[in-house]
Amino acid sequence: MERLRKIIAMIIKFRIAIMAVLAVAMGLSGYHTVTKLSVDNSLGIWFLEDDPSYRAYIDYQQNFGSDEIFIAMLPVENAIGETEVLSLKELHQRIEALPYVQTSYSLAKAKYPTYANKTLNFDDLYNSKRSEKGLKSLFSKLPNITSQLVTKDYKNQFFYIQLNPTSTVEEERQVIAEEIRTVIQTLYEHHYLTGPPVLNEAYSKGIYKESLIFGVLTIVVITIMLLFLLPSKRYLIISLLSVAIPISLLFGLITSLGFALNMISMLIPTILMVYSVSDAVHIINIYHKEGLANVTLAKVDLLAVAIRKSITPCFYTTLTTFVGYFALYLSPLPAFKNMGVFTCIGLVISFILVYIITIIGFSYMNLNFEKAKPLLSLKRWNQRAFIHWLNRITWDYKRTIIVGFTAILIIGFYAIFQIKIDTNSRNLLAEGKAKQDLRAVELELGGSNRLQINISTSNGDVILNKEALKCLEKFQKKLELNTFISNPVSVVNIKQFLEKRTPVLFPSNVSEEELKSTLSGVDVKDNSFFKLFSEDLTTAGFTLTLMEGRTSQLNQVLDDVKIAFESSFDTNDYKLKINGFAVVFAQLNSFILETQFKSFFAAFFVAFMCLLIFIKNLRTTILVLIPNLLPLTILAILMTLLDIPLDVTTAMITPIMLGIAMDDTIHLVYKYRKSNQVQGSAEERMNSAMHYTGGALFSTTIALVAGFLIIASSAVPSVRDFGLLCAVTVAIALITDIFYLPALLKKFDN
Repeated sequence: MERLRKIIAMIIKFRIAIMAVLAVAMGLSGYHTVTKLSVDNSLGIWFLEDDPSYRAYIDYQQNFGSDEIFIAMLPVENAIGETEVLSLKELHQRIEALPYVQTSYSLAKAKYPTYANKTLNFDDLYNSKRSEKGLKSLFSKLPNITSQLVTKDYKNQFFYIQLNPTSTVEEERQVIAEEIRTVIQTLYEHHYLTGPPVLNEAYSKGIYKESLIFGVLTIVVITIMLLFLLPSKRYLIISLLSVAIPISLLFGLITSLGFALNMISMLIPTILMVYSVSDAVHIINIYHKEGLANVTLAKVDLLAVAIRKSITPCFYTTLTTFVGYFALYLSPLPAFKNMGVFTCIGLVISFILVYIITIIGFSYMNLNFEKAKPLLSLKRWNQRAFIHWLNRITWDYKRTIIVGFTAILIIGFYAIFQIKIDTNSRNLLAEGKAKQDLRAVELELGGSNRLQINISTSNGDVILNKEALKCLEKFQKKLELNTFISNPVSVVNIKQFLEKRTPVLFPSNVSEEELKSTLSGVDVKDNSFFKLFSEDLTTAGFTLTLMEGRTSQLNQVLDDVKIAFESSFDTNDYKLKINGFAVVFAQLNSFILETQFKSFFAAFFVAFMCLLIFIKNLRTTILVLIPNLLPLTILAILMTLLDIPLDVTTAMITPIMLGIAMDDTIHLVYKYRKSNQVQGSAEERMNSAMHYTGGALFSTTIALVAGFLIIASSAVPSVRDFGLLCAVTVAIALITDIFYLPALLKKFDN
């Protein structure tokens, strides 16, 4: 106690210097944040660079073309009109002059093969000299290709812009998207633009905008709540500084180290602000209560008493919350790792600074606690009477409460195994032009996501032989029957077209050499948007179009493709390789599951050990831990009933909620255990603890629920679900702490 008094006296003595240092640090942090804060929604935040699938994805782009593709749908009077096609040609010239564009493709560049004098030639698919009827007849013979060039009613043209591989354009996607949109607008006032780069730009803009909105809303809501929750309006400035300074310093650190915001880390400010204010409310309430109870104590002594009584529970609540977030470091997803590390750093900064700030703030205040009044109050709310009612209920009906809550706990454990693991890419995007354009394009085109399937010979032979072509045709028919796949394009389409146009080209007795020499020429540079073969002709490529959607659908498509391959080819002679971002994105399910297992069990084990060290009694520790599992099981019940899956945002919810659920428990049990050193039964000690800490429990829970409800106001469906589930879980955690926990301890803690 004496050492604590000396530390407090030292802080008060050098308070001017400390405030000056904090002011300078905040100024530097603010400068770094304003000048360097950026948004990064690249693949790098989701997949480690040495991840095999990510590396395979990058390698595939080098050999078969990037799937960083813009898709523009251009409304026109007549998609096959001469004026409209001339406009496309002009757009090609402007777009292909940009340094990051690999190629572009549209009706104006499309070619089709013709065979004459034993020579394969390529003519323009669009020819102004051909009649409209003739053009439509020709288009009908290449449906898988022409359906990607014009819509069925000929009222829209499609224009594709293929960028250089991901690794070379990833950092500049947002700038590239803006520049390409500007180029298109010079020729087409009305257009729809989508594709991975556009969606990525929309994600980034949405993240930045919502981060600012969340920050402002959190400050406003916290300020209003503090006016009700604090015992006096004079504590308001201290509380707000306890929130603002740690956040400012943390973001200064994040930006100075070169890290950017992403869909996960944008939640850090709101979460940390709420945690900071929770600790501040606990400390202020204890200081105020002790001030009322010890009117003769000097200021330093009163501060020492308040800090001694608050520091242990606040330390353990910070520790359990720290554990919940740090457990995210075990996730295979870099975004979760960064979220865990930086939130933990913020928690440590916040824990240290909240005591320094409150000590300095209290040092400027008088000790007249009797006259201190909150600025706003709910006159009908009688906190003491409510707590008295709670104490009576948890004694008179303890058996009923225990049975009821335990039954829910068991049902919740069953519900855990019913939760789906699924990320819907559409739910990562807020409503707006990008989402509207995506819907419009996919409605006409059947998808906007590109998937590349490569089939190669196992022994390295050329794949252009009769047997292989029969297998390729069989395989393509099965792909075309798949409801998730649109417009598969391969050498099969070209072969079928040539057979219809020139029946004598592929007679039954055609030689292997003639077959090879004829079909090897169809993969010309002008049609490089659809890569049909590898350079050595050992691999045949299929380009598929998929809708933006759920990872479960992507996994189903990948499984269907594998089944179709195995039923069409001898797997001893041929190999299948599926490439594209869809393959990498589909892996999120397994990463999310791994995150859940590793993060939750690590957090659970460490939290249990923290509680055991804190309580120093195994029986009581188990009794205390059971109510903290209940909010998580109710969370599972809610997710099952509302059909909310674990996705890239909700994947981190269980370790975080486990840490949060324990916060109020620790404050309550700390006072309960302290009462044990004085006198009374379990009932008397719990009743005393509820009266002492009840107000702070309600205050911090309201603050946390409000903070998560701000996140629930997000325009991004996935983030909205995360905020809503967290808010409900925190509220349930309070209910279990004031009903289930007291009933268990009163019944079994003898």
